[in-house]
Amino acid sequence: MHPETPPHTVSPVDHPTRTLAVVDQGPPERADAARNRARLLEAGARMVEELGAENVTMEAVAAAASVGKGTVYRRFGDRAGLMAALVDDAERSYQESFLSGPAPLGPGAPPEQRLRAFGIATIRHEIRHRDVLLEARREHGRRHAVTPALGLRATHLSNLLREADVAGDLQILTEVLLSYLSTGFVNHLHTRRGVPAERIEAGWNDLVDRVLCPASKP
Repeated sequence: MHPETPPHTVSPVDHPTRTLAVVDQGPPERADAARNRARLLEAGARMVEELGAENVTMEAVAAAASVGKGTVYRRFGDRAGLMAALVDDAERSYQESFLSGPAPLGPGAPPEQRLRAFGIATIRHEIRHRDVLLEARREHGRRHAVTPALGLRATHLSNLLREADVAGDLQILTEVLLSYLSTGFVNHLHTRRGVPAERIEAGWNDLVDRVLCPASKP
């Protein structure tokens, strides 16, 4: 479910506003299997925070969760599967926040407020989970450039733009907004260029203001 910088159009703006749901929820699990998965993901997430995603191994996660190494391999397949599962876990909570959480991020607020709140929440999500998002992109990015999670973001943005009666090419505007919030761009600004999170968030609000209230044409 890992997001990725869009290499080509993913914005579903040619369709009417649609009801969205968290993506990639998967089939229901037995209670014991769900508990084991949660324990492994908790151990993996803790190790990412403490050591950095690039230093997390399948063996270390097994030891931290007090299970055999084979259990981790059966559960996730390989290290790429583990990284994808960690991203999925973080992404699911983030998706729930804007699909069904409290306003202004969730339903109930005007679309203009939700646009601003969505960007702020996404930037904070990208910064908080930067290590595992980038590691998952290295492991999976070339094979899964356009993911269901990215498609969900695009659809949510295009819905909000339409609800706000934004004029112009909604497909292009959606792509521009989506690109600003991408893992690669947020990491470039925050980590490589040293731009503080508050300034990135202010830049998002400025971009949204320009989309909502474009300057008058000469």
